[in-house]
Amino acid sequence: MAGIDLAGVVERLAAGAPTADAAAAFPHAGIRVVHEAGLLELTVAERYGGRELALGDVARLIAALGRGDPSVALISLMTLFAHQQQAQRSQWPEALYARVLAESRRAPVLLNAARAEPELGSPARGGLPQTRARRTAHGWSISGTKCFVTGCEGLAYFLVWASTDETPQRVGTFIVPAGAQGIRIVETWKSLGLRATGSHDVAFDAVEVGCDDVIGLTSADVAGQDNRAHAASTLVLTALYLGVAEAAQEVFLGFAEGRVPANLGYPIARTERFITLAGEIDLLVGGARQLIFDALDHAADEPEKLLRARLLAGRQLRQAVQLAVGTLGNPGLSASTGLERHFRDIQSVLVHAPQEDTLIAILGRTAFARTDAAGSQGPRHGPNAALPDATAFVGLPQASRPPLEAATAAIRIPS
Repeated sequence: MAGIDLAGVVERLAAGAPTADAAAAFPHAGIRVVHEAGLLELTVAERYGGRELALGDVARLIAALGRGDPSVALISLMTLFAHQQQAQRSQWPEALYARVLAESRRAPVLLNAARAEPELGSPARGGLPQTRARRTAHGWSISGTKCFVTGCEGLAYFLVWASTDETPQRVGTFIVPAGAQGIRIVETWKSLGLRATGSHDVAFDAVEVGCDDVIGLTSADVAGQDNRAHAASTLVLTALYLGVAEAAQEVFLGFAEGRVPANLGYPIARTERFITLAGEIDLLVGGARQLIFDALDHAADEPEKLLRARLLAGRQLRQAVQLAVGTLGNPGLSASTGLERHFRDIQSVLVHAPQEDTLIAILGRTAFARTDAAGSQGPRHGPNAALPDATAFVGLPQASRPPLEAATAAIRIPS
């Protein structure tokens, strides 16, 4: 990465991750590291003087940060996504966004969407928010409770999805400064993994925002979340867990290379059993890396390919870390090796919305739609049925576990 010591950033994150995880505390030090390296604004549009990093390169960046501290990586990614959306759609009030960028030059300015609700659950499953935006003499008054608000303790702005009290009703994302009166964090986050993200509930009680401080205000009739349209972003999120699995893989290999049982006289890494298991883990992790980046680099506008890549890669990454832990036994479950933390963190790989069953249903409906569309073309399941093009499998890059330097060298950051 041009001008950025990303390997050094990852090393510093990795050094602080165990402490933040153990305390389940917001990772202030890790966020400062990312900010000082200039990583939080890499997706700012070129028209604002930013670098507007491509989505595949955002995924490579997040995979690298995930090796160091996945909690820091997730909080950072939410901010990167917010800037990316502004780069694509220019929906922020220009004066407010200019202030955000100015503030970002002095200190970390974290942004995140507050969408899920205790009653509604994830918007990915449909429905409208119960959080209400009521018209006031000076703008809007926001009331309601949001859950799973990643990084809420360190956010500068909450992007609150809410319904208006108008007739007809509208839905939009209201830009709420973290310092506004009426915001209360309810410490509900007690998760197995990603403990330092502080993804607590946040209650908004008549919080005042300006009349123009709203993004994408639209009719409630067309306000549902399009999960296919978000397929690329959800695959970028999966890259975070690629970093977790690669970190676990490094722990596994390092343990095997350093463990010399007295009755063996040489490292267990030289035994056929560990060589075979190392190969299985490499197949799963390296294969997931290949799936993620091949899809983002070559199929960014093909939602079904992106969704398949997300599901297959997520399953493989989880399986790889499970295999590493199960192979090492007690050392794999010990906090002293670090593998136990990676095992806890990887459990969240397919928990993020839209979740596994929702994505599989999308793929199933698409498969039936293809059958319906082809109905006028005659039978598709006989000896003359079309087969996949075998040449599509030629020339795929070899799956491997690249060192950190090689993995991050591929990130293309415009100068």
